[in-house]
Formats: sequence, C-alpha cells, structure tokens
Amino acid sequence: MNRKLSSRISVVATAAVAGVLIPLAGTSYAAGCNSTGCDNKGPMTMDCSDQYTTTARTVNNNGRIAELRWSSTCDAAWVRVHNESSNPIYNAYGYIEKYSSSGTFIKSLSVRVPESGSDWSNMLGGASYNYRVCISFVGNEYPLKCSTKF
Repeated sequence: MNRKLSSRISVVATAAVAGVLIPLAGTSYAAGCNSTGCDNKGPMTMDCSDQYTTTARTVNNNGRIAELRWSSTCDAAWVRVHNESSNPIYNAYGYIEKYSSSGTFIKSLSVRVPESGSDWSNMLGGASYNYRVCISFVGNEYPLKCSTKF
C-alpha cells in the first residue's frame, strides 16, 4: 500500500512541476520597451513589430517608399522603407521625425533605402508626440518629400 501511495505522490508531484515550467498556449509576453523608453531601439528586438499598424502616413519619392509604422503595444513609431524604382542609382534615405504636440522638432532617425527588399529604422516613442516620415536623396537629386504628421 505504501508503494502505491508513493507512486501516486510521485506522479502528482511531476505533473505539478511540469505545469509550472511549461507555459500555457497563447501566453503573451510583454514588449521590451514602452513609450520614450523605446527611443532608438529596434522594433523587432523589442517585440514591438508583432502588433503594428502601417498608418496612412506614407510617402513615395521617385519610387522610394517610406511608411510610418505605429505599435500601440509599445507606444512607439518607426519608418519602414522599400524601393519600387527600377533605377537603383540614387542613394535614398527614409527618416522618421518626432515632434512635440506644439510642433517643435525633437529628434529624427534614418535608414538607407535598399536596392531591393525593405528595411526599417529604430523607434521613437511616446503617444503624446507627433511623427512623420520623409524620403531624401544623397546629393539632393530629388527634393525632400515628407508625409503629414500622425
């Protein structure tokens, strides 16, 4: 009888430990940063890119596209860039700019537009700020184009 009881206790103890060590399906994990704590941090690295919105703030400058992306999980924004032009000669950069609610420029980050595929900048954070994205070209072959603020 003691042997059966000992065996049952062992099975119950093992199940209890396994339940503690194995996370349940659907468990969500917190993002690595929030708001201004996300400034100059990568959206992928900080788990902010899983639930983002591509806002209506998109600009096309001669086939170079900049999209303003917003993560409500992290309260942060970044620019995603890609090249739809067949002319890869000109070097272009995408920018995200951060402004105070009164319109004062605070900070910007940039990323080079690749010849193919896409890339993105680090983030700027804070829900009480305004953001816009821009595309510029090295040597000013084309004029700077920017979106409206979000």
